[in-house]
Amino acid sequence: MLSCFNVADYFIRLANETGSFVSNLKLQKLVYYAQAWHLALYDVPLFEEDFQAWIHGPVIPTLYQKYRVFGWRPITEDVNPILPEAIQDFLNEVAQEYFACDAYELEQMTHAETPWNRARGDLPPDAHSNAVIKKEWMKEYYGSRVEKQD
Repeated sequence: MLSCFNVADYFIRLANETGSFVSNLKLQKLVYYAQAWHLALYDVPLFEEDFQAWIHGPVIPTLYQKYRVFGWRPITEDVNPILPEAIQDFLNEVAQEYFACDAYELEQMTHAETPWNRARGDLPPDAHSNAVIKKEWMKEYYGSRVEKQD
């Protein structure tokens, strides 16, 4: 199985190739949507790591820590992920849907969706949280969106 870092490397490489801006915040959301749609479409996780319901949306703490040094600046690390072709095709589809959005748009999208809200419960919008966004919630929510599009 892949790790969240493999998926992140794909999006970082795509940003480098296209001259796009990918901050740590945007990267977290792209990796989140990759996991969410993989769960919805294939019924299995793309990677094992869990997201937490942080103030600015879903975050994998270890992934955040790796790119924390970049702050709000674009991640310029040189990466070359080796991924199976089927995974690359899937991530290309995710990128077509979400890559053009900026970090703030992606944050607002996740804030409007059930999994992040469910994990945060009744917390105020600016309250710190390490609550896990359960994969089952992601699969259920995004799976229901797939059914509506048919």
